[in-house]
Amino acid sequence: VQRGIFAAIPISNSDSTQYNFKINLELKGSQKIYFSPIGKTTDVKLTSSWNSPSYNGSFLPDDKDDINGFNAHWNILHLNRDFPQAWTGNEYSINNSDFGVDLILPVDNYQKTYRSIKYAILFIAFTFIIFFFIEVMKKVFIHPIQYILVGFALIIFYTLLLSIGEYLSFNTAFLISAIATILLITAYVKTILKSFSLATLIAGILTILYGFIFIIIQVQDYALLIGSIGVFLILALVMYFSRKIDWYNLNLNE
Repeated sequence: VQRGIFAAIPISNSDSTQYNFKINLELKGSQKIYFSPIGKTTDVKLTSSWNSPSYNGSFLPDDKDDINGFNAHWNILHLNRDFPQAWTGNEYSINNSDFGVDLILPVDNYQKTYRSIKYAILFIAFTFIIFFFIEVMKKVFIHPIQYILVGFALIIFYTLLLSIGEYLSFNTAFLISAIATILLITAYVKTILKSFSLATLIAGILTILYGFIFIIIQVQDYALLIGSIGVFLILALVMYFSRKIDWYNLNLNE
């Protein structure tokens, strides 16, 4: 059973007429497009506004331009492939010489959520350090159970981010989850410490941290650089504010 598009052309052995074939197709898909070089010369030109192409297969483009989309050009001769121009039987497979481009989704909602989870331990640890500094500098006592509850609130942020991101865009889901988490922790801190200024301080620090994570997730090429610089600055701030603490004579009961 033949499948696909076929057109019968009467050609004889003595016919020297050159036949040119052209067809316009509207393709629907979001993954990849590949070609099989079955002609003696296979010339392929692709132009697209897709910003994240990945060239794969047996042949890479002879020329390509990946600025504002991509333009790629392949020119494959029959001498470069793994099968002859004509054969009988199943000795050769034309699929082994396929080439083309994968249309990659750089970062979708799930990937962005996964990338944000990578910073969870650092985020929670730094938040606990802030609470500990408040204990030391303000001479207040925060119970371990209260630390655990704040940690649970920080963890639930990622659950909210993942679940809301299934229905809304990632940016909207991140904004809603971050605001809800910050308001919850701020209200809790104000209640247990009886201080509006400390609650405001916690809210500001959490806002900066969530903003930092959001920026890292959005960028793709400079994520490692920005993340490394950010972590270095955070460590520098921790070292600066803890420089005058006498760790050997630490007493929170005074």
